[in-house]
Amino acid sequence: MLDYFALGVLIFAGLVLFYGIIVLHDIPYEIAVHRNHPHQDAIHATGWVSLFTLHALWPFLWIWAMLYREDRGWGIGSSGQLHQTSINELQVQLLELQQRVAHLEAIQSKAGEPRHDAGGGI
Repeated sequence: MLDYFALGVLIFAGLVLFYGIIVLHDIPYEIAVHRNHPHQDAIHATGWVSLFTLHALWPFLWIWAMLYREDRGWGIGSSGQLHQTSINELQVQLLELQQRVAHLEAIQSKAGEPRHDAGGGI
């Protein structure tokens, strides 16, 4: 009688372990669904592949699922504001350089020097 009980416990433990590993590998997919990740299907498929690769992909899968958030996308900060600031700085710098080139061309034309922008080769 005790042998049958031990066999039942072993079968139960095996089933719990088997399904527990499957549920564990679905955690990144559940995170992706919760965050409305654009790669949900790929994350789910990679979770199954990770079962057959001795779980080597699973940590990367967790990171991949955690990277995206619907409210901020892939980035962590307010990169839109930084991007706009960078564009404004470049526009100011471009305007200054255009004014400088125009000023230098005006000085050169007043001096009467020949211009060397014909591109005549050697």
